[in-house]
Amino acid sequence: MIAVFGAGAIGCWVGGKLAGGGAKVTLIGRPRVLDELANGLTATELDDGRDSEMRGAIVPRAAFTATPDPAAAAGADIVLVTVKSAQTAEAGAELARVVSERAVVISLQNGVRNSETLRAALPGRTVLAGMVPWNVTRQGPGHYHRGTSGTLMIEQHARATAFADACRAAHLPVELRGDMRAVLWAKLVLNLNNAVNALSGLPLASELAQRAYRRVLAASQREALRVLAAANQPIAKLTLVPPRLMPRVLELPDRVFTILARKTIAIDPHARSSMWDDLEAKRPTEIDYLQGEVVALAQRLGKAAPVNAKLVELVRSAETGGRRDFSGDELAARIPRTPDRKAWLGGVP
Repeated sequence: MIAVFGAGAIGCWVGGKLAGGGAKVTLIGRPRVLDELANGLTATELDDGRDSEMRGAIVPRAAFTATPDPAAAAGADIVLVTVKSAQTAEAGAELARVVSERAVVISLQNGVRNSETLRAALPGRTVLAGMVPWNVTRQGPGHYHRGTSGTLMIEQHARATAFADACRAAHLPVELRGDMRAVLWAKLVLNLNNAVNALSGLPLASELAQRAYRRVLAASQREALRVLAAANQPIAKLTLVPPRLMPRVLELPDRVFTILARKTIAIDPHARSSMWDDLEAKRPTEIDYLQGEVVALAQRLGKAAPVNAKLVELVRSAETGGRRDFSGDELAARIPRTPDRKAWLGGVP
């Protein structure tokens, strides 16, 4: 049995796909989410799956279990943790009381430290890191939609095989990786766009189509890459574009960028970042685990990360009612310019 602990958008979509592939799935989450599943769960695909082997799943209510009770994870062979990063320690404490020692616990969360937090809370259990590349949004009651492309990545381990097999049965692309730390940091660098998107108020495709927003993202990524280089932290290549070249690609003229982007990642025209979703629902965001992680690492190295620090500040303001409809030029004007103008503009005059 697979238990999804913290079933929100990602958890319901992944759980729905796995159930549609024949796995026995239990969704554990808040009543307000689970109540919407009374008539079943629909997990739809980017472009309806026309461009890949991935297909949507319409799962009747009888095909899965849904409950707010953490004790439902007691019989699980695999536990997928999909709570927000700030709730990881609490989730680990709850799971420690119920999951068996034979269970495999897999973190499918944003950020780079969640699996470490879970391991500390779950001694004696197998805890693996995972990376979910997809943007998933709620389209309506019980309906979750994947809005971006990518491959699910799980820490390589002998006990990860059963989960990988369940993913393949559900037509979920999955890869076992021996370099998950590098994968998680690479995903974080990509996820730095969450804040830019949330502050733009636009769908991801519309935001990324505008060079002014992309230049802000490029500044944030370039700063993060410098900090990671100082920390000697490798970064995995998750897209056709190597991480060190991403800022340069982002700064290309709109027409050129659009052509290259189509070959790199597919994005649903209506998809938005999870951070935008959190602001819209008046929930705390994961900014401390994205831009905030870059700032914290820089501080540990005795360095500064002013671009990412400013984006943290702006998102925290948005959490308390501040602006979240900046134009690209307005957002760029808020970003600190280092003494070397090229350091944040990437050489663009």
